Amino acid sequence: MNWEQLLSLKRFGDVQKRPRIAQDETRLGFEVDFDRIIFSSAFRSLQDKTQVIPLSETDFVHTRLTHSLEVSVVGRTLGRRVGKVLLERHPDLVELGYTFNDFGAIVAAASVTHDIGNPPFGHSGEKAIGEYFKTGKGVQYKEHLSAKEYQDLVDFEGNANGFKILTESREGVSGGLRLCYATLGAFLKYPKESLPKKPTSHIVDKKYGFFQSDKEAFIDVVTELGMKPKNVETNSFYRHPLAYLVEAADDICYTIIDFEDGINLGLIEEDYALEYMSKLIHGINRDKYYALQHTKDRTAYLRAIAINALIDEAVALFLENEKAILNGDFKHSLLDKCKYEAQINDIIKISVDKIYKSKEVLEKEVAGYRIIGDLLDVFITATNNNYNNNTSNYDNLLVNLMPQEFVSESDSQYDRIMAVCTYVSRMSDSYAIRLRRKIFGNIF
Repeated sequence: MNWEQLLSLKRFGDVQKRPRIAQDETRLGFEVDFDRIIFSSAFRSLQDKTQVIPLSETDFVHTRLTHSLEVSVVGRTLGRRVGKVLLERHPDLVELGYTFNDFGAIVAAASVTHDIGNPPFGHSGEKAIGEYFKTGKGVQYKEHLSAKEYQDLVDFEGNANGFKILTESREGVSGGLRLCYATLGAFLKYPKESLPKKPTSHIVDKKYGFFQSDKEAFIDVVTELGMKPKNVETNSFYRHPLAYLVEAADDICYTIIDFEDGINLGLIEEDYALEYMSKLIHGINRDKYYALQHTKDRTAYLRAIAINALIDEAVALFLENEKAILNGDFKHSLLDKCKYEAQINDIIKISVDKIYKSKEVLEKEVAGYRIIGDLLDVFITATNNNYNNNTSNYDNLLVNLMPQEFVSESDSQYDRIMAVCTYVSRMSDSYAIRLRRKIFGNIF
């Protein structure tokens, strides 16, 4: 893979090439991507989607929106620092007009979208959709779907749903958000389809990155960017190099900030903060630390220094392995190969035990399973009955309740089901709860 092609400013859905040297420096294309994402309704819904603590009543726990913004800040720094060195290594990019800020803008835009496809109730929302088709009422549709289509549903993937949101055309809107190809490439952490599932231990095979409905868009993106094929027969490709930085930004933030949230909520004892964070930090000013009067201030101090240490490590690892990354030979996430791997795993283990398995989290995840399953059931049934001209009055009400963009009359069962899944996945936590109550007769 080569950097000039990987840094394409061409917009998805467009045929026009956009040379870097011809860009307006006050409205650079990569920065326009960030703006378009921020103003999108899909991004706005993240303000009421679970990060770790579902529907928390406190004001300082992270939602998907605040998490995504923080990941973009870390991603921008990673991109700029990497870009500065890459331009020294590849002076031809400087001649073409690229700056280190371009790398930061691409990674920031891809980072701010990294959770845009996640359904309500966090990762349990993905599992709830999958379980509906695997063991719930949705299993009845298996015989009408291809193996890959069915796998898309039983392993419903937020990353693939995000790619759909960013690229899917609808009436009057061609090319989704019309982002630059470079941004879309950096977004694709798992550039493969749902089958075969985890064929190798390479990081690109951990999950999948596009639904069968979006295969054409995916092939367009990887072809434009010159991403290296891994297995042409199964539409599997090696990553856009900057996807490693997007992943690192996310890993850094959820590792440290979920831990911080747990401490601020009282789920993790504050003593753990200094004990575990100090293993990532060299030269803590303990006088400054103990001079801070409030737990939130002390943990924020440690969090800031820890994130900076992990940024340094991620940048160093990327630059050391640039050639292997471009060749598709770097098989791990950056943090999985960093010198703090053991310390990171210790922090994650505590977060799993104390936060992710806490009663509050588990209770609301259980509720999310029922809510999502019920919504899928009534809307898929109504959509199919509408297609078959066999609707009851109740079905008609449900179809009219859905936004028109999600009402599919396609001959494909898969397309009709996927339209409903997309609709449910775009709901915020609170809206999903309210809608389910109303549909089942509890309007108060």
